[in-house]
Amino acid sequence: MTQRKPPGMGFESWIDKQIREAQERGEFDDLPSAGKPLPGMGEALEEDWWIKKKVREEEGTAGLPPSLVLRKQAETARARALAATTDEEARSIIEQMNAEILDALRKPLSGPPLNLMPFDVDALLRERKGTSRGQ
Repeated sequence: MTQRKPPGMGFESWIDKQIREAQERGEFDDLPSAGKPLPGMGEALEEDWWIKKKVREEEGTAGLPPSLVLRKQAETARARALAATTDEEARSIIEQMNAEILDALRKPLSGPPLNLMPFDVDALLRERKGTSRGQ
């Protein structure tokens, strides 16, 4: 929102006007979960429930320095690539992760040293084929 409140107009009426215009443009149509009850509605909430929810969503990376978060993402990407159904999917996962690693090497992240190099895509694909034969 880049518009400023016009002088002389009350905040409430200005906000109401913006909401009405957005509704007319259809910006509230087809929102996710539209017409469904809110999760946890009617349940008593624990103290700091929102913090606990955020930690669960972050899968243990909340509060970690960016360099450690990237290491965790690299581990996850490697596991996903090994479990991929096709070589193309595995290659795509690793190439995307390699781009993030290279970016982090160019612009160092805060936290402990990254100690991470881009994956050798061909070696990982060979390992993937070896793993699938052994199953």
